[in-house]
Amino acid sequence: MSIATRTGDGGKTGLMYNRRVPKTHVRVEAYGTVDELNAALGLARASATDNFVRDNLYWIQKGLVDLMGELSVTQEDLPRYTKDGHTLVTPAMTAKLDALVLEIESQKVSFKGWATPGATKNSAALDLARTVCRRAERRVCAMQESGELKNAEIIIYLNRLSDLLWLFARWVETKASHLEK
Repeated sequence: MSIATRTGDGGKTGLMYNRRVPKTHVRVEAYGTVDELNAALGLARASATDNFVRDNLYWIQKGLVDLMGELSVTQEDLPRYTKDGHTLVTPAMTAKLDALVLEIESQKVSFKGWATPGATKNSAALDLARTVCRRAERRVCAMQESGELKNAEIIIYLNRLSDLLWLFARWVETKASHLEK
């Protein structure tokens, strides 16, 4: 089977369980932006020089695959989705991000006011991922406003993730500034 199925040539795309929607549908915008976020995190992970960053970004990327899957299912198909063994975003997933935020904050990350991205390649990649995460959060909020989102924990998760990515970028910059001395 070729990757070029041609089924999207007319401006529609497939959701899970053979549902078709316009490519501009709020659901497609949301999971597509999370896909962009995952790619941006891949860039951040590839540019990381520290295992702490690389390892944590990897499990976050794995969680985003689950999140995208959940977003690609209509509300009426969610029972089937969970019955098929797929994972939904849970408060426990957000709690894991919260724990990582606390861990990083305990390491005396230095920052004053708002940061200007670009101090290092890796921190710039993390800041780019953060901005894509904020856009994904806005797209998921649009889903909620249109009645297309059942699990509001996704918004909380993305909000926490963007905070974490900001902290990761500052952590990388702090570490780099200590190495320069």
